[in-house]
Amino acid sequence: MKSLEEARALDAADPLRAFAAEFDLPDGVIYLDGNSLGPPTRKALTRLREAAETEWRHGLIRSWNDADWIDLPKRAGAKIAKLIGADADDVLVCDSVSVNIFKLASALIEKRPGAVLAVDAGEFPTDQYALEGAARMTGAPLIRLEAGETPENAVLIRSLVHYKTAEILDMAAAERIASARCCDIVWDLCHATGLVPIDMTRAGARFAVGCGYKFLNGGPGAPAFVYVAREEANTMTQPLSGWMGHAAPFDFASDYKPADGAARFAAGTPPVLSLIALDAALDLFEGVDLSALETKARALGDCFLACVRDLGLEPMKAPSRRGGHVCLKAGNGHQIMQALIARGVIGDFRAPDLMRFGFSPLFLSFEDVWNAGRALADVLSTEEWKRTEFSRRGKVT
Repeated sequence: MKSLEEARALDAADPLRAFAAEFDLPDGVIYLDGNSLGPPTRKALTRLREAAETEWRHGLIRSWNDADWIDLPKRAGAKIAKLIGADADDVLVCDSVSVNIFKLASALIEKRPGAVLAVDAGEFPTDQYALEGAARMTGAPLIRLEAGETPENAVLIRSLVHYKTAEILDMAAAERIASARCCDIVWDLCHATGLVPIDMTRAGARFAVGCGYKFLNGGPGAPAFVYVAREEANTMTQPLSGWMGHAAPFDFASDYKPADGAARFAAGTPPVLSLIALDAALDLFEGVDLSALETKARALGDCFLACVRDLGLEPMKAPSRRGGHVCLKAGNGHQIMQALIARGVIGDFRAPDLMRFGFSPLFLSFEDVWNAGRALADVLSTEEWKRTEFSRRGKVT
């Protein structure tokens, strides 16, 4: 992509271009952080208002039944199941990724006496921290691996799309290796769901977690999801045996009896407003070709890299198959990113030196990418990033 005219020609030929109108983004912003927090869909905002002003304000507690709040975790889970190649009843929206990793890892270790907990040393930090907690509670050893290693007799947490490199792993091949080594993989789908085609059933994958606020656009802190194949779920005891995971929660029995299937991985009362936003956002994916999403995301990233090729920034080594973001290394990456954000080009920074740019294919255009590349070039050429205010760091980078 060598000119604005070429970018506009690519947009004119884009089969996904109409989806941008479904999002409510502010004017003058080029949003390259949908891989971290997706923007709101218009339908999600409308449903939130309806839920707050009608179902909550007027329906009050009756809306658990009248508006069917109680089954939201299963309804939203069924929509996500279509995106990851799973049976509708095997996916439940609940809790956070960290909590769901802890629940699955602890339950699997209980089934595998003598097994170890394992995670790549470069894996997303919450995955590692949750396993540290599971190791303390269960007494199972925790080992950190080099990228791509598969241990024997282990419960392994592994991302399908890496949060820095954006490499997409071959799930089926990994499952074959794990099966031969008596290793259960819990897949972290946070940077994959809603962006790349996934077929858990065909790949032989039985366990996964994922979040609702990245490419699924469910809103800040949107609840996560858990996937457990039914034949596995009914043999597992999760450690957070809360009342919503009970077979009959409103019988108010003193003793715990787990629900059937993935539903037993629920714990506390679901966050209804957050769930409603996520459930509405998921409707956008009905009938969408996930292969087209991955193809466009890769094309947007390639065009951005071409636009910034001569700026003296070092891109992370490109994997053979890449997800929805790219990273550029720069010693002053935080300041450069803050200068870009001040111009309305929003990406994020990952310590120690990575500027990360996400390319969500449903709302971004090739013209957006061209303009973002020009903005980055100008920030560097003018040395605008050296301004004092861009050195200050917020709690979130």
